[in-house]
Amino acid sequence: MIGMENRKLHPMKPEGQSGTALPAVTIREAVPGDEKVLAFIQTQSWKAAFRDIIPADTLARLTDCQKAEEMYARVMEKPEVRVALEFVDGMPHGITAWSKNRYGLGDDTAELICIHSLPEGWGRGFGSFMLERALGEMTRAGFTRVILWVFGANHRARRFYEKHGFSLTGKAQTAYGAEEVMYQKQLIPQEAAADRI
Repeated sequence: MIGMENRKLHPMKPEGQSGTALPAVTIREAVPGDEKVLAFIQTQSWKAAFRDIIPADTLARLTDCQKAEEMYARVMEKPEVRVALEFVDGMPHGITAWSKNRYGLGDDTAELICIHSLPEGWGRGFGSFMLERALGEMTRAGFTRVILWVFGANHRARRFYEKHGFSLTGKAQTAYGAEEVMYQKQLIPQEAAADRI
């Protein structure tokens, strides 16, 4: 995808139990050919996270792997959408996608479209690595604010975003038969970030 770094990050070490080997985490740009693995991660994540939030028939339709694969093929044709794929010990584990916001909120506001990861890795810090990378990309691209939508009943995700400095905007909408709420976060300007190094 145009304008995206095509490199792996240095291996990162999430929190682990004492006496256990810590996994290496790398993140790279998603490229054509990744559609199948992106679709698998998204559908597995949705099945686990949304089974008590979205009506069962709707969730079954939304977690059709073939349709998700076709959707990612279309998404990766859009250079304005930045999609990344996370690996844990060399195995695909998570994805992020972001772009300029799709709600007319101004040129300074990015939108985190999604963070998805395989449920067996939840709570181990892998999502935080993906989020921090995406926020860094947004900042380097000149955005000063980011918004995202999350299901109001998705308390696990809401705690995750609040831990990372997101706050409610007071805006809500209905999606897939459930309420979504909008969160926002101010991004650190590049100059301020450089001062902290």
